[in-house]
Amino acid sequence: MIVNTRAVVLSSLKYNDTSLIVKCFTQSDGIKSYLLKGILTSKRGRLKTAYFQPLMQLEIVARHKNKGTLESIHEVKPACHYNTLHSNLSKNALCIFLSEMLSFSIYEEEQNIPLFNYLEYSLTWLDNNETVANFHISFLLGLTKYLGFSPDEESTHLPFFDLQEGIFSHTKPLTPYIEGNNLKNFRSFLGIIFDDIHNVKMNNIQRLELLNTVILYFELHLHGFRKPKSLQVLSQVFH
Repeated sequence: MIVNTRAVVLSSLKYNDTSLIVKCFTQSDGIKSYLLKGILTSKRGRLKTAYFQPLMQLEIVARHKNKGTLESIHEVKPACHYNTLHSNLSKNALCIFLSEMLSFSIYEEEQNIPLFNYLEYSLTWLDNNETVANFHISFLLGLTKYLGFSPDEESTHLPFFDLQEGIFSHTKPLTPYIEGNNLKNFRSFLGIIFDDIHNVKMNNIQRLELLNTVILYFELHLHGFRKPKSLQVLSQVFH
């Protein structure tokens, strides 16, 4: 089946010396992986490696056999021309980190238009704004709504948040939880829009603590989730 669809690149892996295996989240079919034969050596081909950087937004014409095997892409062009996302050091580090988080979080080979729209909107916002130190935390907590484990926003005044159950609690949970200043910062991101994330004031140590909490939250709720290797690089960039 020939499919015309928008897609967001989640990962790109070198295959042999000439090819790439690219995983995308597509508007039409959810997660799809493509084998791009000869793309690393072809100088005149229609498929260029620059198109397959982390979190690129593309329009593709692809053949989907839907048999659980690698699919093929026939045509591709950018759906959004980024101005800063891959040239700005901080934003590029965010891209690499978030592409890993998304790769380890989304597995469904089925259409999910609300999630796809969230990714497109979020990445375009990141490209067009400069104050982005809190973006990844806000983005990941927003992402939980589409993955089915968003924090319960009732009773946010309570002193503990149970990470296993996703609820605020009167009493200290037996499962992993947060409290104190980390909980205060966590609470600040619930229900917030990207335009207001600069109002959440944290130093780098607090931001890293909260990010590790959010990653643990993902680990507890997603089977097979792995902690991103790029976390260390990200922490150095925002140090």
